[in-house]
Formats: sequence, C-alpha cells, structure tokens
Amino acid sequence: MANPLSNPLPLPVSWKECKLRGWSSLDILLVTGDAYIDHPSFGVAVIGRLLEKAGYKVAILSQPRYDTADDFTSFPSPQLFCGITAGNLDSIVANYTGNGKVRDTDSYSDRGNPWRSDNQVKTERRRPDRASLIYTSLAKSAFKGVPIVLGGIEASLRRFVHYDYKQDKLRSSFLTDAKADLIVYGMGEKAILTVAKRCHELTGLHDITGTCERLTDRELQELYPEIDTRINKSRQFLILPSFKEITADKQYFLEAEIDIDRHARAYSRRIVFQRQQTHWVVQHPASKPLPPEELDALYQLPYTRRPHPKHLDIPAFRMIKDSVTIVRGCSGNCSFCAITRHQGPTIVSRTPQSVYQECEDISRMDTFSGTISDLGGPTANLFGTKCAIGSCKKHDCLYPKLCPNLQIDEDIFLKLLKDVSGIKGVSHLFISSGLRMELLLKTPKLLEKIISDHTPGSLKIAPEHTEDDVLCLMHKEPHELLQRFIKKCRAIGQRRKKNVELTPYIITSHPGSTVGHVKDMTVSLQKQGLKVRKFQDFTPSPGTLSTAMFVTGLSPGSNKPIPVPRNSAERKKQRKILEETFQKSSSHNHFRLRQKKKRWK
Repeated sequence: MANPLSNPLPLPVSWKECKLRGWSSLDILLVTGDAYIDHPSFGVAVIGRLLEKAGYKVAILSQPRYDTADDFTSFPSPQLFCGITAGNLDSIVANYTGNGKVRDTDSYSDRGNPWRSDNQVKTERRRPDRASLIYTSLAKSAFKGVPIVLGGIEASLRRFVHYDYKQDKLRSSFLTDAKADLIVYGMGEKAILTVAKRCHELTGLHDITGTCERLTDRELQELYPEIDTRINKSRQFLILPSFKEITADKQYFLEAEIDIDRHARAYSRRIVFQRQQTHWVVQHPASKPLPPEELDALYQLPYTRRPHPKHLDIPAFRMIKDSVTIVRGCSGNCSFCAITRHQGPTIVSRTPQSVYQECEDISRMDTFSGTISDLGGPTANLFGTKCAIGSCKKHDCLYPKLCPNLQIDEDIFLKLLKDVSGIKGVSHLFISSGLRMELLLKTPKLLEKIISDHTPGSLKIAPEHTEDDVLCLMHKEPHELLQRFIKKCRAIGQRRKKNVELTPYIITSHPGSTVGHVKDMTVSLQKQGLKVRKFQDFTPSPGTLSTAMFVTGLSPGSNKPIPVPRNSAERKKQRKILEETFQKSSSHNHFRLRQKKKRWK
C-alpha cells in the first residue's frame, strides 16, 4: 500500500474527472453495482488499480441508472473494453433474502439505502436484479462494437446453467443470456491483464486462461474439429450436460455441478463445454493462483482506502475500512459456500512483511481509531498453511478430518499478531474472519492467544449444525469436533480466569434437514451451554453443491432422495424452533439480570 500521506487520487468516476487528468480518450470503463470504494476488499477497486498500474486509462461507473443509457453515454466509448460486475455480491443475494423477500437495506450503497428516491418516494433499486445482464444491455447500446467483459462473483458463479432462487427456475449461462464477449471467472487479475493486452494489440479474445467465451455450432466445429459433442466422456475435454438435458431431467443438474466442482478443485487443464440454448459456453483452464509476492503487490497498489468523495456513508466500508486480508483461497469446500468455486482451493498467504506494512500505513491514516478490525480472509487461520506434497487433485484439506499433508505454521501467525500489535497507534487487533475449529485445536498456543487478546467480544464459530447426517451433506466435520472445541476453550478460560463466550453460526433448512433435526440440534446446543444469536435459512445461491441438492432433492454421490424444505412455511417452521428456544432463553436471562441489578441497588 502507498504511504497514505501521499494522498493518491481515486479512479475517476465521470468524464469530467477524466478530463481534469488531461485525458482525451478512455481505455477501459468498469461498471459496478456497488458504490465505488477504493479499498482492496472491493473487487472493482483491485482490478481498476491493477489496470491503472499497467498504464491504461481507467474510469469507474458505479450504480448507474438502468432506465436509460445516459450514465453510460456520459463517457466516450472505451478504446479497449467495458468491464461489468454486479459488485461484491450476486445481485439477487444482495436484493432478496433466501425466501425471496425484498431486502430493505444494501450494505454496499450510500447510507445502506438500496433505493433511489425522488421526493422521499422509492423509485428503483440502485442495483438491478441480475445486474450483469442489465448493464451489458445498456453498455452494448451505448458503445457499439466495444467488447463487453463480465467479471465478479455474479458472472463467475452464473457462467454455466444455474438456479435462480428468486425466479425459482434454471437459467442459461449469463454469458449467452447477456450476449457478452467474455466472462472472466474466479480471481481475475491475470486474465484481465491479458484481455486488455489482446484488445490493445487487436489479436482477438479466444483461448484466454481464466475466461469463458461463447461460440456458435459453426465456430465450435471450426475451432475444435476434434470434439464430438455426442460423447459426454472425454480425456481431452469435459462436456457438461446441456441446458436442454438439465431442464428435462434435473438429475443432470447435480451431475453437472459435481463435475464442475471436481474439475475446479483439481485445477484440471481440460477445456469445459456446455451447450446452452443457441450457443456453447467454452471455459478455458483456470488462471494459476497468484504467488505470495504478486498477492503482496496487489495490496500495495495506491488505494485511498476510502469511498469516492461522491459517496456518503457506506455500511460495508465501515465494517472493513481498517481490516487487512492476509490469505486467499479456501480448501474447506463447504457444500453451501461458493468461496472455493470463486477464489479457488489453493491457499496463498501474503508475506508477514507486506501485512505489517499495510497495518503500519493504516495506523498513520487520519481516520484510524486505534483498532485493526481484522487480519483475515475466507478462513483466517489457514494463513501460513502449506501442502507437504505440493498439491493434489482433491484439494480437500479439512474434511472429513485434517489431511496429514497439511502443514500448519502456528508460529508465523503468532509472530504476525505480536508484530502488528506492537505498531505505534494500534491499541487493539482483532481476528473477525472465520476460524476453523479443527485447525485451532491443532494450534493451542494460537487459540489461547486469540481468545485472550484478539477476540472482539465473543469468539465466532461456525458449526452450521449439530446433526451428523446434515453435517455430512454440508461437507462439515462431525458434531464431536464442536464438543472437543468447546471443552478446550473452557479449559483455557478456567486457566486464565476469563469467561470465554462462543457465538455459534447456524444454518437452518439446509437440504437434508428436517424438523426433527432442528429439535435435536436445540437440545445439543443447550447441553453445550451455547446461545444461538446468529442463524439464517439456507439460501440456494448459484454455484454450490447445496443448491444442486435443493433443486434435485438428491444427495451428491449416492443420488439418494433427501428431504428438502422448499417453501417459506417449511423453512419458517424450522427457524421458529430455534427462535422460540433461544429467544425465550435470552428473555429469561435478561429478566434474571434485571432482578440482580435491583438487588444490587
């Protein structure tokens, strides 16, 4: 990160700001459904700064109106391409709960308000549903002949046939629905630089690592004459069930998701094909993960670490403004989570020197309050872990138990905590990202250090459930792990004469879960002395195996039928059991506390 005293400028968000820089043309326009925050936790800022460093003139159009193309045409046509992302979240996830109810807040918009307002009347949402499709349509009308490149988590997870829970139907790839030129999938830094270079050199966008392209039948035969699309098993190619096959028999949807999952975790170099309605989606091999030195360089770009001045108060920024990403990727492969599908299963840790430097720079900012709110990532305590054999096809390091080839470096994390805590101006340092319990049990010194010095309030854990048959479908460790972890934490608390409060996160209504499971879970949690404050219904978002279970009602691997709570009534029934159990307990405890206070007075 650049020295904050140097006052780097944010990327321009209007043609007026571009002209103030002396630009007479624009190379790349990046469009996002989020308010623009120039912070490395936001994908569009990272990609924008990376392209800027490569010498391109880059502007950002954030949360454009979509009832007109005027916001797009306020810029001249980009010379190279227009890059489009829905933002840090899939737009349907951002706009609706898992039960399809409209969300009344948006953490990535000014003041958390998802609505544009005229005279206090809600008119339209700041972020449209399926934003990638809407923005592409507007960009194509505004910039004739300019390549349109989709990226970000929405396009990445909707690059093949996928389920849309708001519409309750299977949809084609966003690449073919939008009629865009490319999707950059996963963490797209390497791919986007190649796209920019190809556009500059006018050498075409075919066969770029880390991208998907769309082809007609004729183009497919010309480019891949050796392919036989009638054969679904090929050593050279992976041909997924088509949109027609999947919509005719949903079992094919589960098969496709399993194939995609295995292919991604293996970093297979096979090209993937899937027939949509009139076109083919062709996925080229994934980009290799950035090595630590390149990941460091990405976080050392000159971010202002602030929202653009045109924005007011953005809740997502308040949460992460003084947080630092220390690790990328996750090898946990939870069935309901899309992180592995998007970021990849390979763990890449930043160097301690780079993390220390970023924290030191934060400490010198005029807005710093003394607290580093997080040193984290998808799973914070995967920091410093390595594979003893280099890699494998499964990349499944944590389930059903820790892989013996997973090397854990407890001391490197402990030293990082000590060094960052010693920075002048840093009063508190917290780990707020997710922590894997099985890893913490293998690193007792780190666990004790986090509990004693680096926990903001309570230690947040994510057992997700307590019943082993549901945990198996979630690709999570058996309940016995939670029991051992609680015992260990309480032993630490007793030794240090400190109350260790644990806040478990629970998912209700996951495929395979029944009312009986939830009742048993409440009993198990109460026996462990846990209070549940954080839980939500399972959300069947695109790009996860759990969503494929939700759609098909089948268990992966065995294809055996499983119960699936589908409608709101079924899901509410499960949630209500937890609500009534723990809210009643919480109210009772609150009453007892009030009585104690009266006696003290």
